Amino acid sequence: MGRRRRREDRAAGALPEAIAALSRSLPAGPSPEIFRRAKFDRPEAAPALWQLLFRVLSPLATDKTGATLVPEFQVRLVKSVLRSQGYPRSVLAQRSEGNSQSSRELLLALSWLLARGPLLEQLLAQSRVQLGDQVSLFESVVLARPGPPASCMEIEGPVDLHQVQWLMGKLRIRWRQLLSSQQEHCSLLSKIHLYTCGSHSHQRFSHLSVAETEMLRDPDNTQQLLQALECENVRLEAALEWRRCELVFWQWMVSSLGRGPEWITARKTLQETVEQELTALQRSWEQSGGPPQLQRPHRLVRSKDGTPGPQDLQAAEMIRMLRTQEASLDGSLRQLQDQCQQELARLAGTLPGLIWILAPGH
Repeated sequence: MGRRRRREDRAAGALPEAIAALSRSLPAGPSPEIFRRAKFDRPEAAPALWQLLFRVLSPLATDKTGATLVPEFQVRLVKSVLRSQGYPRSVLAQRSEGNSQSSRELLLALSWLLARGPLLEQLLAQSRVQLGDQVSLFESVVLARPGPPASCMEIEGPVDLHQVQWLMGKLRIRWRQLLSSQQEHCSLLSKIHLYTCGSHSHQRFSHLSVAETEMLRDPDNTQQLLQALECENVRLEAALEWRRCELVFWQWMVSSLGRGPEWITARKTLQETVEQELTALQRSWEQSGGPPQLQRPHRLVRSKDGTPGPQDLQAAEMIRMLRTQEASLDGSLRQLQDQCQQELARLAGTLPGLIWILAPGH
C-alpha cells in the first residue's frame, strides 16, 4: 500500500507538468487551469477549448482569423470536422452551439485527437520555420485495376448536361492554372539560386534561399526569423517534455469517463482491434523485410556539375517517376473521358427531344 501511495503521489505531482507541456506544444494552447476546469465540466473553460479545437482542426487558421470569425461558425466547423474524422461520441454533436457548454466533451474530443494519431507532429510540421526552398510535388493515386467502375448510382431528377460540361471545363482550367503557378514558382526559385550562386558559406548549398535573400535585403527580418525560431524551439522542447510524461495525463483522463457496462464492451472491442492491427503490422513487416523509407522534405540545391551528392535528390530518377505518373494519368484521363461521354450519352437518351452537342476538343 505504501508503494502504491508513493506512485500516486508522484503521478499527482507530475500531472501539472504534463498538462503545462501539452499546453505549450499546442498552437495558442490555453492555460493548464482550463484543462482542470474542463474535467469538472465548468462552463468558463468551454470558449478556450472551442478556440483550441478550431486552431487544431483548421491548419490555415491563425489568431487573427479566429478572432474575426463568429463563435457559432467555429463551433459548426469543429463539429463537422470531428464528424468527418469519425469521432465516436455523439454527445458533442447533439449539444447546442453555445460556447459555454460541453467543456468536458471538448476535453474528451481533444484527447481523442491526441490518441488517434501524431497530432503534435503534424502541428509542429505545419508551423515549422522554412529556411530553405522547397517545392511540393503533385501526387495522384492511380487505380491498380483501371477497369470500368462500379455500377453508377441513378440520379433522381433531370441532369443539366451543360452544367456538367461547364464544371469539367472549369476543373480543367483550374488544374492548368495550378500547374502554371508551380512552374512560375520554380522559375523564380531558379533565378534566385542562379544569381546568388557562390554566396552561401556552406559548401554544399553554394547559393542562398528566398528566406536568406530576404534577410540580406532587409536586416529587420533577421530579428523576426530569430523570434520565430525561438518560438519553434519552445514548442519542440514542450513536445519532448509531453512525450516524457504523457502517461500521467492519460491516467488522469481515464478518471474523466463514467464507466458502465458499455465501457467494458468498448474496452474489449478496442483491445481486439489493437491486436488485429498489431498482427497486420507484424505481417507486413515480415513481408517487406523492414520499415519503409520516410519521405522527408529536402532543400532545393542547384548542382554545378550536374552530379547530385549522396544526400541530394536524384533528379533523373524523379523525372522518370514523374513521366511514368504522367503517362498513367493521361491513360486514366482518357478512360474517364470515354466513360463520361458514355454516361452523358446514356443520360441524353433518357430525355426526349434533347439534342446533345459535344464540347470543342472531344
